Amino acid sequence: MELIARGRDADVYALDESRVLRRYRRGGPTEREARLMTHLAGCGYPVPKVYEVTGTDMVLERLTGPTMLEALARRPWQVGSLGRALGGLHDRLHALPAPQWLPRRFATAGDDRVLHLDLHPGNVLLTGRGPVVIDWSNAGAGDPAADVAMTMVTVGSAEVPGLTVRLGRSLLTHSIRKGCRTDPRPLLGDAAEAKLTDPNLRPAEAAWLRPRVDDRPRGLGRPRRPRGASMPP
Repeated sequence: MELIARGRDADVYALDESRVLRRYRRGGPTEREARLMTHLAGCGYPVPKVYEVTGTDMVLERLTGPTMLEALARRPWQVGSLGRALGGLHDRLHALPAPQWLPRRFATAGDDRVLHLDLHPGNVLLTGRGPVVIDWSNAGAGDPAADVAMTMVTVGSAEVPGLTVRLGRSLLTHSIRKGCRTDPRPLLGDAAEAKLTDPNLRPAEAAWLRPRVDDRPRGLGRPRRPRGASMPP
């Protein structure tokens, strides 16, 4: 099989023109992940079609198009529109109530929503039918603010060389927030703390994250925004 993509946890192989095999190296929540993608597809959310699940493997729809990260590298002047599109994908996802079988993470008092918890530009494919969100292995049910906060700390901590790219990253995070109704700030420290548990974290990423955990205000709860409220500038 042809290896066409390699992530931190899994490899993706081409099976034919319409299907790929996603294989976890150390095992993964394939049955739950596949169940969630099937559920989301039924709700109209853009995810790959699931064909088969066996142990550590999933056979998925083969999607054609660059990742949002690749598009940003090729066309950096589109950072604003792509960032807003990513924020919009958060809003569409968080409009969906979480199914009861989805594990609770960053739980609310009773209004848990579906959270991707790794929704960064590398996990969005820009296809002919629009953006499609991949890699649902970290998904859970809980507070939308945690999901957006996790995106912010993932993008913020990523190792990127050069001042120009770092400035672009700042524009990206600003655009994501502009395109999203949820304020992530109350849960940025919690998201940074959760991100630090990632076994694939690189030393430079961990060094960026630790001060965000330490700077978290003492006794800060997890307030929810009123649904439909506007984002602060």
